[in-house]
Amino acid sequence: MGLLNQPWLAMTITVIDSKDNGLIGLQGMIVDETKHTLRVRSSKGVHVIPKDVIRFTLDNGDTVIEGSKVTQRPEDRVNRRYRRNR
Repeated sequence: MGLLNQPWLAMTITVIDSKDNGLIGLQGMIVDETKHTLRVRSSKGVHVIPKDVIRFTLDNGDTVIEGSKVTQRPEDRVNRRYRRNR
């Protein structure tokens, strides 16, 4: 099972790129996920981050996830099949 098909709650997210410069470098634990947003608890409080403006990693992994590619409900994302980038 790939990282895209796992539940993300309680995973650590690190934002590596964003259209909003204030989000770059944000790191925290995912506490909620909706179709278009991630709610992240960091040392500075809880942030609601739109998925479609960020690129991020989970649990300090090497896989970079394009937020705009995962804008669906979490229960749909878990069961979806994704193409591999070649």
